[in-house]
Amino acid sequence: MKFSNKVLAQTLTVLCQSKGIQHIVISPGSRNAPLIIGFTNNDYFTCYSIVDERSAAFFALGIAQQLQKPVVLVCTSGSALLNYYPAVAEAYYSDIPLVVLSADRPVALIEIGDGQTIKQENVYENHILYSANCIEGDEYQIHNETQINIALNTATEVFGPVHINCPFSEPLYQTVAIPQVRPQDVPARRVISEELNKAETERIEEHWSNSKKRIVLIGVLQPNSIDQKWMDTLAQDSNTLVLTETTSNVHHQNFFPSIDQFLAPLTENQRALLKPDLLVTFGGMVVSKKIKAFLRTYKPEIHWHIDLKKAYDTYFSLKRHFKMQANDFLSVLLTESTSKNLDSDFKSEFIGIKKLRLEGHSRYMNTIQFSDFWVFGQLFNHLPKDINLQLSNSTTIRYSQLFDIDSSIQVFCNRGTSGIDGSTSTAIGAAKISDRDTIFITGDLSFFYDSNALWNNYIPKNFKIILVNNAGGGIFKILPNAKKIDHFETFFETKHSLTAQKVCEQFGVSYSSVNSKETLESELPKFLSRNESTQLLEIFTPSEINDSILLDYFDYLK
Repeated sequence: MKFSNKVLAQTLTVLCQSKGIQHIVISPGSRNAPLIIGFTNNDYFTCYSIVDERSAAFFALGIAQQLQKPVVLVCTSGSALLNYYPAVAEAYYSDIPLVVLSADRPVALIEIGDGQTIKQENVYENHILYSANCIEGDEYQIHNETQINIALNTATEVFGPVHINCPFSEPLYQTVAIPQVRPQDVPARRVISEELNKAETERIEEHWSNSKKRIVLIGVLQPNSIDQKWMDTLAQDSNTLVLTETTSNVHHQNFFPSIDQFLAPLTENQRALLKPDLLVTFGGMVVSKKIKAFLRTYKPEIHWHIDLKKAYDTYFSLKRHFKMQANDFLSVLLTESTSKNLDSDFKSEFIGIKKLRLEGHSRYMNTIQFSDFWVFGQLFNHLPKDINLQLSNSTTIRYSQLFDIDSSIQVFCNRGTSGIDGSTSTAIGAAKISDRDTIFITGDLSFFYDSNALWNNYIPKNFKIILVNNAGGGIFKILPNAKKIDHFETFFETKHSLTAQKVCEQFGVSYSSVNSKETLESELPKFLSRNESTQLLEIFTPSEINDSILLDYFDYLK
């Protein structure tokens, strides 16, 4: 086995292995040679080479999303680490553990006009859990060991991105057979739920029991985060409505999974009736703007958020953050005494409305012509069971909220920052590490923005891309008065005539396309059944009617 002769590089590789960090995503360079040598010459590590740093970072994020363990990124100095920033921000807000190792010039070469040199220390300071700034030189070994241990443990314990900046002086390619250091591994701690005393428990039970109208709202969650027994208990509670999204990854027939479909057509009297006494939230970011607007207008008396790490006051009524695992909190909350329902028809009223919405939805789907809405309906109705479904942002994630998705399907989307960048790269990283087939549904702007994601030697054959191409940012058309703005098509909708065919040819991805109901109904089953190579199906929809069909949908439900 070979090691870099740089003590700092040895320390990093030894500590990553000691802490069980196995997956290393590397972008080429020279200044990062000591790190590349250390990781690629050790069979313990699984190394990936991806040239485009922005794509590499989202690829690593996809691996970490699936493993729920830290994944290392390695880049050279200069602008390389700035290209990681979009994925770093996504990891920060989505609680995904990434470890950025950036090579740097020695301090004497910073800000003197040397090439590939920027101010790298603390460069991610607004969106990072910890920044470790190492110092070159054997005399700084204890400092560096301490900083690296803190950074790696933070990524593991707190779940999020950390940055370790590593200065290396030339020569960079010298190796040794035996490492010169035995760094001390300070083990990471397991973060556990806070303990509630008897008085706190009684107050929780009292608030819950005395609330006639309760809403449980669940945002982004990893699959299997909450035991089904607690979901079943909530589903049977006549005082409690459980609102979920596709990215919540929880299911029950008594839940309300299509929030916008349910909420948008409500009358003012119905909205007033829906106003909760108590709001309990789990999970990360919520997609629905309508539920945010509703809860900011009809504020609950009490809002509790349950999360080990953080709580956002999204609805301007947060009263308590319980730093607990969801299962631990629900085991305290849903006792025999609190499960006795008050005399209330709160839930039954809205279950009836939900039934009417679903009937109206089915009728509407049978009346509309070929469009984004019809296409997404077909896609979600025909997805195979037991797959991972990766979704891009903007149009795709919003349409997904309007359709049922089988409970065997696990759903993922970069909702931390909700950006269109990196969705394809994330999906490929996730597909590479998962033992389930992966289907990625995306829009045209997101796909072309991240087309370098296909410049990748690790795309599995059972990975499929469905690209809905409506020739621009069609989602902007539904925003109030947006189309009235001067130069809307050029600077907001950004109309284009691009197709993915040449991109697929360049990167060796099998390509097919459809542009009508008949061709989609014929091609989709064949596309979903093929597994001999990576596939892309491009669906061209008519941009001139997509927005009106979506807006008419909510009017129709009224």
